[in-house]
Amino acid sequence: MAAWLRDRLPEQVDVAGMLADGRFVAEDGGAVRGDDPFRPHLFVFFHRDLREEPPVPGQLHLVHRDERLVVVDKPPFLSSIPRGRHVLQSVVVRLRAELGLPELSPLHRLDRVTSGLLMLATERRWRGAYQSAFEHRAVAKTYWALAPIRAGLEFPVTVRNHLHKERGDWQAYEVPGAPVNAETLIELESEVDGHGVYRLAPRTGRTHQLRLHLHGLGIPIVGDPLYPRVRDVPVDDFRTPLQLLAGELSFVDPVDGSPRRFRSVRRLPIPPQV
Repeated sequence: MAAWLRDRLPEQVDVAGMLADGRFVAEDGGAVRGDDPFRPHLFVFFHRDLREEPPVPGQLHLVHRDERLVVVDKPPFLSSIPRGRHVLQSVVVRLRAELGLPELSPLHRLDRVTSGLLMLATERRWRGAYQSAFEHRAVAKTYWALAPIRAGLEFPVTVRNHLHKERGDWQAYEVPGAPVNAETLIELESEVDGHGVYRLAPRTGRTHQLRLHLHGLGIPIVGDPLYPRVRDVPVDDFRTPLQLLAGELSFVDPVDGSPRRFRSVRRLPIPPQV
């Protein structure tokens, strides 16, 4: 087992020390020893050591809570789920503790740098019905973005193309000529300080879809650290938020048939988080 664990885990994990301390355990709760024979299909559990995480500023607003659903309005830079360098500073970890809901889990994706509405299921038993609603596009999502105004662009416009992202790459990209898998209706609503406030209604949910569709029109979203070029932003630099707001969710509740509509309390522009 020691050899297998060293092969499977990154070099920075102190496998020998964790084995000595009994920090690897099997499904029955018993400690895994280094000289135990390797067993296929054995699940091994451990808690990894976490680095100190800089606290993410900004208020996490509780928009709605009932027996089945929690809806929050998150600030930029706060991860939705514990992942990579963002574990304690995530919506799920914070709210599981604050609300006493150990099974709380998100029902859709929202990038760490995006602000706005995130809907979560209070218990595992409710996840299937609501996740299915998102998968079948029965939930209408509306975003607002702050981006440049470009002369000659006429709105509303519907952008339809094929987007692809390779695992491990920072940026996604358009694949010309491939079947359409991404579609967004874009409208110009107003102007603020020389920029346009755009209303975005995605009809699909590809990775970075809204950011790529505005970038493709020559009006990349203000504050975007990935498009048009990748910027190396320190994890504790909260001064330049992405000006993209997940502003509204509306749907017919798949459990009881009631109409549901939630609206963000935030407005553009999103101020620096200090």
